Amino acid sequence: MPLIDVQVMEGVFSTDEKAQIIARVTEGFGKVAGQTLADATSVRVHEISSGSWGYAGTAMTTEDARAMRARG
Repeated sequence: MPLIDVQVMEGVFSTDEKAQIIARVTEGFGKVAGQTLADATSVRVHEISSGSWGYAGTAMTTEDARAMRARG
């Protein structure tokens, strides 16, 4: 049974958006691995505390992640 972990900054994605991430990651995996494995796949979305994620040598905050997301 495959297990896929996705890590995101806390407070950036809504509950609905996290559900969409789970569904689409599972779907994408299934396109490669087959439907039987997709049906047995677990996807976990982990929210990382603001300031606890380093990017390019700098601690990121939720506000930083939201700004990155807004840029597309």
